[in-house]
Amino acid sequence: MSKYWFFGLIVLFYTCKNSSESAQIDWKSIADIEKMRVANTLDKPLMIDVYTDWCKWCKVMDKQTFPDPAVIAYINEHFYAVKFDAEQKEPVVLGGQSFAYQSNGRSGTNMLAYSLLQGELSFPSIVYMSKDLKILRIAPGYKTPEQLMGEMQDIAR
Repeated sequence: MSKYWFFGLIVLFYTCKNSSESAQIDWKSIADIEKMRVANTLDKPLMIDVYTDWCKWCKVMDKQTFPDPAVIAYINEHFYAVKFDAEQKEPVVLGGQSFAYQSNGRSGTNMLAYSLLQGELSFPSIVYMSKDLKILRIAPGYKTPEQLMGEMQDIAR
């Protein structure tokens, strides 16, 4: 009987470990948010991670900040989280307004990023918006899990 108890304990340990590792932020797209806005089901503020593919500190946040279990739990409970590539070429609609990509030589910017960041294109940046899509805060720069938690708690009050 004792070997079955030990085996059960090992299975329980790995099940708990794997379930906590599989917790992830429930990232939404801009299209998801617009559908929710139209359906009048936005009931939490938004946290929009505005990033680019070439941004080193954006990647560091993706690897070190966003996977933190406390950050994941807090974001999923208090915000709709959106990742938005500032250089996305496909047009998007938010708040009933269409935003297109604008080329600038070898690169360019989706005008939603320009609008969200009020022309100050700095990456990474997190834009907090109310459920009626009003900008609450623009928070540029890399953040540790602790810094992001403090910022989010301040916004969610």
